[in-house]
Amino acid sequence: MKVVGIIPARYASTRFPGKPLAMIKGKTMIRRVCEQAWKSKLDAVVVATDDVRIADEVMGFGGRYVLTDPNHRSGTDRCREALDLLENQYDAVINIQGDEPFIEPNQINLLVDLISRDDTELASLAMRIDDEDELFSPNAVKVVMDKNGNALYFSRNPMPFMRNIDRKEWLTKGVFYKHIGIYAYKAPTLRRIAEMQPTALECAESLEQLRWLENGLSIRLAVTQSQNVSIDTPSDLAKAEQFAQNQLVDER
Repeated sequence: MKVVGIIPARYASTRFPGKPLAMIKGKTMIRRVCEQAWKSKLDAVVVATDDVRIADEVMGFGGRYVLTDPNHRSGTDRCREALDLLENQYDAVINIQGDEPFIEPNQINLLVDLISRDDTELASLAMRIDDEDELFSPNAVKVVMDKNGNALYFSRNPMPFMRNIDRKEWLTKGVFYKHIGIYAYKAPTLRRIAEMQPTALECAESLEQLRWLENGLSIRLAVTQSQNVSIDTPSDLAKAEQFAQNQLVDER
């Protein structure tokens, strides 16, 4: 099975315009994402962008890109167009977030292994929560799984609810997982979900993966131990720089 990593990279981000071109310790964010993805066992890595400035940067450091429609609703839709532009060369797609410049290659490899299985049509990652603030934050998406590792539900609320237990004790009495937003799809599944219309649960929680569950698809999850560093706003660049200083001391 041939698996391509596609990195959606939109220029006109509402909270951080030009984010893929932001500099982190001497390299653009999009370059750092690509370089991490190149270390994985993907067959190819392609940036799907809507802007020639990003395309020029990718070409400048030796990467591959495709130019896509600027009006897509989501990164998933951009990945679908990119897959079509690649003319069906690949059997599966890993949707790699373009704002996670330090993504671990082994996280990508976990998804490559999962999506290569015959019984997996969609896959993603989860990580155990050990911080109380994160557990109760609506910005951290929680997920519960069945015994086979399939997602049962995603929510911005803590799950499961610990009845008759004080909130301060939830982490000591239960096991909670947050969702890590990187996805793998079989190529036909990606095309199918791109045609789905928004659903009630998706709109209520503002989580597109609920659309897929509501339409009867299964999402297989692997548990990762690696904490990702996402860059959502210009103020997040400071923590990215600090992370780079701590983790990339040997980088040339």
